[in-house]
Amino acid sequence: MDRPVHYSAGAVSLRQLVPEAHWLNAADLTINEATAVSGECRPGTVFAVIRGTQRDGAEFIAEALSRGAGGLLTERAFPEFACPQCLVPNVRAAFARVCAALAGHPSRRLRVVGVTGTNGKTTVTWMLRSIFRQAGFPTGVLGTVEYHDGVHGTPAALTTPDARTLATWLGRMVAVGTTHAAIELSSHALHQDRAAGTELQAAIITNITQDHFDYHGSFDEYRRCKARIAELLAPQGLLILNRDDPGSWSVRELMAPTVPWTAFSLSGAAEVCGQVLEESLEGGRFRLTVKGQSAECRLRVIGRHNVANALAAAAAADHLGVPLAAIVGGLEQFRGAPGRLERIETGQPFELFVDYAHTDDALRRCLQGLRSVAAGRLICVFGAGGNRDRGKRPLLGRAAALADIPIVTSDNPRHEDPLQIIDEILAGLKALNREAVVEPDRAAAIRTAIDLAQPGDCILVAGKGHEREQMIGDVRVPFDDRSVARALLSDRQRPSSDPEARPPWIR
Repeated sequence: MDRPVHYSAGAVSLRQLVPEAHWLNAADLTINEATAVSGECRPGTVFAVIRGTQRDGAEFIAEALSRGAGGLLTERAFPEFACPQCLVPNVRAAFARVCAALAGHPSRRLRVVGVTGTNGKTTVTWMLRSIFRQAGFPTGVLGTVEYHDGVHGTPAALTTPDARTLATWLGRMVAVGTTHAAIELSSHALHQDRAAGTELQAAIITNITQDHFDYHGSFDEYRRCKARIAELLAPQGLLILNRDDPGSWSVRELMAPTVPWTAFSLSGAAEVCGQVLEESLEGGRFRLTVKGQSAECRLRVIGRHNVANALAAAAAADHLGVPLAAIVGGLEQFRGAPGRLERIETGQPFELFVDYAHTDDALRRCLQGLRSVAAGRLICVFGAGGNRDRGKRPLLGRAAALADIPIVTSDNPRHEDPLQIIDEILAGLKALNREAVVEPDRAAAIRTAIDLAQPGDCILVAGKGHEREQMIGDVRVPFDDRSVARALLSDRQRPSSDPEARPPWIR
């Protein structure tokens, strides 16, 4: 299904939904649908005039009205149009609230946990789904990998969908009998008020490190956007922070004193804490303590960062009344999210993992996790996205220096020169007097890693994770790191220990 059916609460008064509004050409408007896409307009629809990063919704008012839109929801008056105009101070937030109302305020009929943070959002939401299901609660998930109402799902287009789609999917969850939901909230979505009509019983901030500075401009602004998740808390909601992450922990400075919060930590200095007992390629064991109650838990995913993710999920589940035994059972049943340290096995004598890590913090944590359990060398294939935050590129290079053999390649170059991106990544490695293998062709880079690997080594292919396309210019080229790795492993021309295997060139 390309677009979920919109569940409407029926004809409603727009004035009642946005009482703060001023009106032009009318005193009210009866609507049964809202959209920011002019092509979706029909009689009974209000068209939200939103100024985007590429186009301005004002350009499409005439089309919206020609298709039957009954009026406009807007921050700006358009006297050249005689239609009813509902004037609001923040059209994005008003639109989200209207969408939620038209869907019957579904978040009020669900137990919703929102998760934001630079890294870990997908893993935490999938852990929560496993925990809630273990406790007997039908659960939906909205995030980077998929939108799932608890019965049916579809691949995700955005980490957090637009306001109308978000309200619609939450409405679907209610309609199919789902009781709980775990949703990812990106910094873009929080800045753009896509979830302004959603109420959260718990809000998690996993960590805050550098990302999306091309959009937000600075770390402080990025952190402020992440902190806005607290604005979505329901009256009995709880904010959950990472005591071990300076960015997440510092959000307390931005909170009103009335916002209730708790924290999780691997150091023991929090209500929810964990003590790592064992690490291996199969996962690990840790002792989970929640408000003084402890239990041993075995995870089937690698890395201390995943123990931290488990603590975040445990804190939210505990707040929603899930017993400790069900929390542990759900975490032990969790087998990982697609493209998150996903193990690729075809009988090869070395390990190969695919991960979505595309920030320096995520890459560093993945490599540290693998280093703690790998018997041999670490080989890391990675790149950086084009037309995105350039400041991350040398930082990714520095993080990749944790590998024994860094291999720099392309990762969605978009409209930039892949070699220019690679040069900016290499600057971080060179600052540490490290060399790297350079292969702009991503498939060839993965092949090089496989050719270089010896028994006991560990390969990390980072950056794309679950993604199934490579964005080159305006073209989306089919490319799945997992499928490519499996095919190359199955089609190896030489033994992995071949001493003649050499990279194509070194810079």
